Amino acid sequence: MQSGYRFLEPQALARVKNLSLVARGVVEGFISGLHSSPYKGFSAEFAEHREYAPGDDPRRLDYRMLGRTDRLYVKQYEEETNMRVRILLDASGSMGYGLAGDFGKLQYGCYLTAVLAYLMIRQQDAVGLTVFDSRIRLDMPARSTPRHFNEMMERLERIEAAGETDVAETLHRVADRSKRRGLIVLISDLYGRPEEIVKALHHFRHRRHEVVVFHVLDRGEIEFPFSETTAFRDLESGGRIEVDPVYARDEYLAQIKAFIETYRRACAEARIDFVSADTSTPYDFLLSRYIATRSRL
Repeated sequence: MQSGYRFLEPQALARVKNLSLVARGVVEGFISGLHSSPYKGFSAEFAEHREYAPGDDPRRLDYRMLGRTDRLYVKQYEEETNMRVRILLDASGSMGYGLAGDFGKLQYGCYLTAVLAYLMIRQQDAVGLTVFDSRIRLDMPARSTPRHFNEMMERLERIEAAGETDVAETLHRVADRSKRRGLIVLISDLYGRPEEIVKALHHFRHRRHEVVVFHVLDRGEIEFPFSETTAFRDLESGGRIEVDPVYARDEYLAQIKAFIETYRRACAEARIDFVSADTSTPYDFLLSRYIATRSRL
């Protein structure tokens, strides 16, 4: 895997490199571990080569490649890992919000995506990426090769927040086609009708996927730190409204708290991991804390 990508900060990778994110339950009939494969490769579809690493089965070496390149490669198969991970990244207009000096929500989500993908590839798990607003903008299949990871990082570099959102419809579409059970990671501000989005999350659970939700909000949305009359613009519809924070703050804070708690409670009931991702919290610290907590449960 190459370095130097915008969303792969060496100091952050150094903090998380010894972490492992393992499925808690049964994935396609096998208990997930780090990471003996239930597939031996002979009946699976060949995908591509990757460089030999200590511990790889020597029977997987491709001696024709050795003869051509004088380097050791092993054959990589589509179904050689226990866990498939799909990251669903919301890139709608509302994800572009961020107070001055803070990460925008989409930028924060891209950092989360990059580090999670990095961890998955290091575990030899297959990771795919779906980027969406009201439609699916990018849909990369799940792969576990360095070349696939590099392409994913390059695609992340070009993503911008734009468009209206339809989280629920996107989740239903992805759930309908996700036949093989795995780990679904949703990174979104979850703006929309909570009851519809919760139903869509249940769709994944009905299909026996494990689900993790990173609820990304800016501290401006959580704390409403405004003191003067302010013009607010809807980043998706373009509508504008002037608000006097003195009169609006208490009601706003009550509503945003209820909004967050609706998702927290619904996810707990559905056995979905819910992670409040305040963009003022360093993303590597957030991930380290979440994975450490998860490993103890």
